[in-house]
Formats: sequence, structure tokens, C-alpha cells
Amino acid sequence: MACEKCGYKDEKEGEKFSKKLCSICFHFAPDNFDDFQKYISEKIDWKVLDTFREFGQSAGNKLKSGMQEKAKTGKLMSRPPLGYSLQNGILQPNQDSAKVHSLFRIFLEKDYSLNQLAKNYGLSVNGLKKVLSNRTYLGEIKFAGNLSKGNHQAIISPEIFYAVQRKLKEVLRS
Repeated sequence: MACEKCGYKDEKEGEKFSKKLCSICFHFAPDNFDDFQKYISEKIDWKVLDTFREFGQSAGNKLKSGMQEKAKTGKLMSRPPLGYSLQNGILQPNQDSAKVHSLFRIFLEKDYSLNQLAKNYGLSVNGLKKVLSNRTYLGEIKFAGNLSKGNHQAIISPEIFYAVQRKLKEVLRS
């Protein structure tokens, strides 16, 4: 049976509101009946969608999978965190790395509230929590829920990082 929107004959067709759709058209079909009727009435040539069928993924998925591959090689997929600069595609510790190390140490050794510590370092409380839980400081890269060994120098030792995680968890509970 051919797709009622684009006319493509697909084994992986779906059905929505009693209309047969190819996998691509089905994926983008709205769930609201009125919107769906408008969607179906806007015909499209199946050849326009052929690239998506050929490669089996949408442009967004292709971009994401490319970024995941890049992250697996240890490259950062976002802007550099506090304490690092990006030089020739590689994270390098900068002058703020001492500030990050100091922040971890003070949080671990002193009994400041998150609010006090954040103010002392010019951060928001949420910004402070992000810094204290950022695995990039261990020399790792996290992207799309996956961890990879980074190709950059760690600025926090695992002992300090994990001790901070335990204390942060306690502080957030109370």
C-alpha cells in the first residue's frame, strides 16, 4: 500500500487516523486530528524524502551520532567549563583552573553553605553545583549520557572529586 501523504510504498508503514503512512511521514505526523488532516492534505513527492530513507536517519540523528563519535575520541561537545580553554580543539587548563581546584578544596574542608560559597566565587548556586559535579575536571567527557576518556588534562584528582560528590549529596539532602 502506498503512503497517503507522499505516495511511497514502504514495508514499514504505520497507520494514523485510518490513513496509511510511510515510516518518515508517520514519524512527523501530528497527533491532533485537525492538524493531521492539514498535514495529509499537504502532499509531498516521495523523492524529496528519499535521502532520509537511504541513510535511515534524520539530519538531527546524523548530527547527534557524529557528535557521539567525536565525544568517544575525547573531544568536548559544548563550551569549555570554568578552568579550561579550548586550544586547537583540545581543552587546556587556564588561569581559572586554580580557582576550580580551590573551590573543590574549600567545599570539602570548610562548612560553608552552597549560597555562601557561590557568592564568594561569583557563581549562582546552580552554577556551583554544576562545577562541583562536572566530570570534565576528572579528564572525562560526558555526552548524551555516555562517558568517555577525554584527551585533556584532569585538574581535580579522583579522590577529591568523589569526596566532594559524597559531601554534595549530603548537603543537598538536608
